[in-house]
Amino acid sequence: MKVTVENKKGLNKNLKVFIDKKTMDTYMEEKYEEIKSSVNLKGFRPGKVPREILKRQFGKAVFSEVLDKVLKETSTKALQDNKIKPAGQPKLDLKTYGEDKELEYVLSVTELPKVEVKFIENIKYDDYKIKIDEKETDKRINEIAKNQPSFNETENDTKAKEGDLVTFDYNATVDGKTFKGSEGKNTQLTLGKDLFLKGFDKQLFGVKKNDEKIVESVLPENFPEKNLINKKALFKCKIISVKIPVPVKIDDEFAKNLGAKDLKDLKLLISKQINDEYKNSLDRLSKNQILKEIEKIKVNEIPENLIEEEVRILSQGMSEEDKKKSRKNFEEIAKKRIKVGLILNEFGEQNNVKVTEQEIQNEVQKQIRMMPGQEKMVMDFYKKNPSAIASLRGTVYEEKIIKLIKNKAKGNLKEVTKDQAETLLKTSQNQNLENLKNDKKDTSKKKLTSKVPSKKTVNKSSKFSESSKKIKKVSKK
Repeated sequence: MKVTVENKKGLNKNLKVFIDKKTMDTYMEEKYEEIKSSVNLKGFRPGKVPREILKRQFGKAVFSEVLDKVLKETSTKALQDNKIKPAGQPKLDLKTYGEDKELEYVLSVTELPKVEVKFIENIKYDDYKIKIDEKETDKRINEIAKNQPSFNETENDTKAKEGDLVTFDYNATVDGKTFKGSEGKNTQLTLGKDLFLKGFDKQLFGVKKNDEKIVESVLPENFPEKNLINKKALFKCKIISVKIPVPVKIDDEFAKNLGAKDLKDLKLLISKQINDEYKNSLDRLSKNQILKEIEKIKVNEIPENLIEEEVRILSQGMSEEDKKKSRKNFEEIAKKRIKVGLILNEFGEQNNVKVTEQEIQNEVQKQIRMMPGQEKMVMDFYKKNPSAIASLRGTVYEEKIIKLIKNKAKGNLKEVTKDQAETLLKTSQNQNLENLKNDKKDTSKKKLTSKVPSKKTVNKSSKFSESSKKIKKVSKK
């Protein structure tokens, strides 16, 4: 095989590939030998059909398969030997081909630009560590205890008040008639929480044990008997008991009821829970800082075909007029996203970052845990949608790269309290909302600024992930 590389404008190249007749004949001979043993023709024993007979019968089909195989093998080798990573599918133009002929074709390709990633190690970003005050942990445990109160029996003449637990039986009617679900036994309500029917428990204030009380309430919109929705019902209640709340003793026994070994262990678990709640969000702030710094790294030229594809995605659902007016700004956004994707991908390749099948499965399991009760639906979705698995792979790939960048770059460790973390996150959220607000405002004016972050870009930088996935895919072809 002979390959001649011709540089065209910018990142475009033409590869002229020539395979001599002798090589093509060898490919053809191998294919005929392969099919000879499986061909059954009348008058010939299996494996004994002459080559000329096979050629007359199957020549065109054999050549078609051989040509396809040769083009795939030689085009891949031509790109690899010349260290060319294509930005998209190359175009192939056959010049000379046919049975008993040499093969000549031209491979037109747009090359991915060379990007420098050594600057990544000089990136500066803030890495946050949450300092959980013991008071915060105690406050969270007290809130848990408050939501799990104990109740003690009272004297018969004790009147129910807010916070008390009232147990009662009831019989209900609408227009003097009972209905399905109109009877209840040992119903318990904590007064003041309004968890039964709206305004129901307020009418039980002041009742005592053995009292009978008529309570009026309107049946709600989600009531099972559709013909009774918004109808006024009368509930004849027989008060069985009135119990008053008593403070829960926060001790080892309380901790064990919550699944901890003891109170000390519970405090450690609660501290970790609070830390995790804020750490994940603060890690996203660090990630966005890194991506912003990567945007500043210079890349001399961005492939036009990748820009066109990204602009197409950005302008989906827009009218042709709006697409034209927005094109310039969309191109700027596309260039930033593609540039970041190129740099992340190159950094990943240079550091041999790989995504294993086990990591993909772990990510799928994480998605399943986020949707309890719908495990089968989630699993079926990923089984039936290879593109969804590819998206997960891209997300894991990017996260591994970001983690590696954090290890190599210059992180500024900041220890922050829970309150400081909340302030940081609120400030970031307000900035994101302001950007989205400006985006909507500019869109209504048929204009777009060059800084239009979507929710996905702000929160997960998923567009950078998409760009890096596309670049990684085409660079392997």
